[in-house]
Amino acid sequence: MRVGFNPHKDKVHVISDYFHQVVIPVYIPNQEDYFKDSFEILKLCLNSLFKTIHNKTYITIVNNGSCDLIVNYLNELYKGNKIQEIIHVTNIGYINAMLKGITGQNFELITTSDADVLFLEGWQRASYNVFQNFSKCGVVCPTPSSRSLRTYTANLYWDFLFSNKMKFKTVTNLDAFRKFGVSVGNPEFYNEIQLKKYLTISNNEQAAVIGAGHYVVTYRASIFNNLESRYTDYILGGNSDDLFDLPVVKKGFWRLSTADNYAYHMGNIIEDWMYEEVSKLEQNDRGSDFELKKIPVGSKWSYFIKSKLFGKFILNKKVMRYFLIWKGLDKEDAKNYLT
Repeated sequence: MRVGFNPHKDKVHVISDYFHQVVIPVYIPNQEDYFKDSFEILKLCLNSLFKTIHNKTYITIVNNGSCDLIVNYLNELYKGNKIQEIIHVTNIGYINAMLKGITGQNFELITTSDADVLFLEGWQRASYNVFQNFSKCGVVCPTPSSRSLRTYTANLYWDFLFSNKMKFKTVTNLDAFRKFGVSVGNPEFYNEIQLKKYLTISNNEQAAVIGAGHYVVTYRASIFNNLESRYTDYILGGNSDDLFDLPVVKKGFWRLSTADNYAYHMGNIIEDWMYEEVSKLEQNDRGSDFELKKIPVGSKWSYFIKSKLFGKFILNKKVMRYFLIWKGLDKEDAKNYLT
């Protein structure tokens, strides 16, 4: 039975100072074979995060069925106030674990990240600069890629079809591109022309690269309001694009990346350079006064015309080659760019 009146009933929740959430699902079931270095890599990931974030960042870790060693480590971080939230679940899959992490809170920005990301100094500030200079930006990846220009980007080509603000520029950080290829087990991930140039849009002196990757990205949190689906049958991949990428363009926003590199993908094998990079990081004790500009959500008709109808045309490889030539590549480079 219930006796008395719950003192918290009908009371409004006090708004916190946090405005940027970072969500990281963690699945390390053991320390063998594929996962033998995963604990060390997780520690590098979180230590780099702790050093580089401002003090208005809220960290959510979703333990997605990890072993006791990892559970104890994460619990200690929570007790020590290094992370603000920890969610323990059985292995429900990466995407479902991510969905667990992004619900039940109210933030302006949400960063979703794999547990093998090495965050670099200034990644938040660089992401905020993209949001600030490109009002229709819905998601920012701190790792640019010259291969992301055909993934949910048709609305950008519609908006900048005749604009000289969209053009190819020289890749800012060639070494980071090469490191990413190695991290995914494919040193030839980028071909020769992809290593040299990427497609960008510019506003004043700020440039952003067309498209955004997946392994670490920062979203407008409003994109996840009224999600059409709250569950996927897939452990990894599958229809994850429908849950995280598609809502961005459905609401009329752009997918962009920073021009320089502000994070590394480590993979599952530890290497000396990872320790060196983390050791170079200085503790960020500053706050942030960034305010995300709110803009109206695009209409269903706008999405249908730009991303469905026009997208079917512009993202066709043959058509895209001519478009790339128009935007600054020569014929041979345009041919090789989409291979």
